[in-house]
Amino acid sequence: MCGIWALFGSDECLSVQCTSAMKISHRGPDAFRFENVNGFNNCCFGFHRLAIVDQLHGMQPLRVKKFPYLWLCYNGEIYNFQALGKKFAFDYQTEMDGEVLLHLYQSFGVQKMASLLDGVFAFVLLDTANRKVFLGRDTYGVRPMFKLSTDNGFMAVSSEAKGLTDLSHAMPTNAKIIPFLPGHFETFDLKTTGKVELLECSSGRFHCCTQEPAHSLYDSAEVVSGFDEETVKRNIRVLFESAVRKRLMAQRRIGCLLSGGLDSSLVAATLVKLAKEEKLTYRIQTFAIGAEDSPDAMAARKVAAHIGSEHHEISFTAEEGIRVAEDVILHLETYDITTVRASIGMYLVSKYIREKSESVVVFSGEGSDELTQGYIYFHKAPNPKAAAEESVRLLEELYLFDNLRADRTTAAHGLELRVPFLDHRFTSYFLSLPEEMRTPKNGVEKHLLRDSFKGLGLIPDEILWRRKEAFSDGMTSVKKSLYTSLQEHMEGQVNDAQLEKAHKTFAHNPPKTKEAYYYRQVFEKHFPGRAQWLPHYWMPRWIKATDPSARTLAIYTPDKEQDQ
Repeated sequence: MCGIWALFGSDECLSVQCTSAMKISHRGPDAFRFENVNGFNNCCFGFHRLAIVDQLHGMQPLRVKKFPYLWLCYNGEIYNFQALGKKFAFDYQTEMDGEVLLHLYQSFGVQKMASLLDGVFAFVLLDTANRKVFLGRDTYGVRPMFKLSTDNGFMAVSSEAKGLTDLSHAMPTNAKIIPFLPGHFETFDLKTTGKVELLECSSGRFHCCTQEPAHSLYDSAEVVSGFDEETVKRNIRVLFESAVRKRLMAQRRIGCLLSGGLDSSLVAATLVKLAKEEKLTYRIQTFAIGAEDSPDAMAARKVAAHIGSEHHEISFTAEEGIRVAEDVILHLETYDITTVRASIGMYLVSKYIREKSESVVVFSGEGSDELTQGYIYFHKAPNPKAAAEESVRLLEELYLFDNLRADRTTAAHGLELRVPFLDHRFTSYFLSLPEEMRTPKNGVEKHLLRDSFKGLGLIPDEILWRRKEAFSDGMTSVKKSLYTSLQEHMEGQVNDAQLEKAHKTFAHNPPKTKEAYYYRQVFEKHFPGRAQWLPHYWMPRWIKATDPSARTLAIYTPDKEQDQ
């Protein structure tokens, strides 16, 4: 996890450029570089580094002697860089996984380059020999990137939108800051004047999330053909373990967020198992946050004891959550209700990890609910086809919600997040399964995933079959959810008259509750006029819902006994 920043075609003063680049310094606390491109007008890069591999040669923009005309700024991890180097006989000059992008681009061009990558990434690649600029982002938007552009040839790129807002103030009224779409690339001409011009014909997708990507050729996990139940369950286990194993690539200590739910428990248990096999010199640290009687905290204790992790438990009160709400919204760059709620606990546990532990690389269970139909409202899907389509929609919008939350809350404290459930081979395989196999079964969401690990003793059975619980709900008491405390507090922050006029004050995504109004007020304070970054609120489907919390749904039952 790092912070990347680049600017093309602007004569903006140096102080404004540096100030803008420094707004994302939290993403890379280990080092900073700001560099102009020699011989090119108004072209510069900024980079904030979190050193995970090759601490000697890992600064960016990355350049190697073999390709002196290529400049690369990227944020991500390429897990198959060694396999690609071996297959194509690349002569690496550093230990940086990102160097493979330079070799692949030189050999095959940008589109095939990205299609061969097994990893997560956001990159800016400058080819000074051909006067081209390339932007690209991974399929699910695990790594973030925003772009500011104008009609008169100016462009800037940043890992977070806050690195661009000061620049846009000095730009023409047509300046737009937008999230760069996941799974896409864009190619630009760099004019002799320093201005940029988008080549529309070179804009497109690397591959869609339902295709089997070419880089599966470089993954050693062997998948057996056939859709009989035992074969499918075996393949799920093999691919999931492979997804965790490849993400062990790090020279810093690895830890894992552990809510005590199914997803984080499977990740933590597999991580501990593989760490022993790989003979890591330290115990895996797990981290849980919650009130003393919270369902998550109690479940996480059981999992940690079962797998033998070095467990850390962070106490939490609703008052602490309320105090950090504005800081959370500033880091998130969104006012989505469920995202803000869920981010509060993740922000606080990340703060603890940075201040009180040695872990820098942090695993978590993001992506599983979207992929494996884990949200409780999937029980109300009208048919398997509709459920499968909803799953794909959720995956395509992860960059607006859960991936955004997970990235910003960990990056706020200089941590690198890794998400095995969004491994390309794992997601491609799961989405290729018959629609009927992926739906809830016997009243249990994520039944296929749970059943795949049944009887192995990897995690306790009561956790394997534990009902889905939203993070913001599970870390507080069953008697009183976090959202209830937030709503009670916001009651005194927003008056009835304000809420009554909300649809006029905020024409786009008007808030319907005082809690939502408060979040929108804070967002507008820091990012005025940027409400369009969020196209819509996250809400359950196929069910009458007035709030995104699962605890408000009629079908929610805490600690329900599950049929196995």
